[in-house]
Formats: sequence, structure tokens, C-alpha cells
Amino acid sequence: MINEPSVDALVRKLGTDDAPISRYELCVVIAKRTRQIIEQMQSTGVTELPGKQKEIVLACQEVMNGKFKSTRD
Repeated sequence: MINEPSVDALVRKLGTDDAPISRYELCVVIAKRTRQIIEQMQSTGVTELPGKQKEIVLACQEVMNGKFKSTRD
């Protein structure tokens, strides 16, 4: 289970006051980024992340650090 960052913090970080995102949308964004990380690892031959960190945790941390934003199509 991921406790840090919290789901509420991730929702606030990705959304805006005018257009908040739902928890479902957050789940989709994090899942897509996690798949991208896994694909990048496979293509470069990396077998595990530093500190045996999980890919989904890295994706959540990237959201909290503002590394990427969600866009609506």
C-alpha cells in the first residue's frame, strides 16, 4: 500500500481549483506513467530501481514533484 504521497495530495497536485480531477482519473494517469517506466526499464535493460523502489511509487513521486501534468483529451 502506498501511504506517501497520499491520494488526496496527488489529486490536489494534478487538478486545479477550476478543474479538479477524480480519483479514477488519478488512477489512470498513474497507471499510464507506471507502464511507461516499466517499458523504459525493459528497453534499457534495467532490472530494478534504486532502493528496490516500485515503479508505481516512482510514478506517484513524479506527480508530487511536478515532473508531469495530466491533460484532458
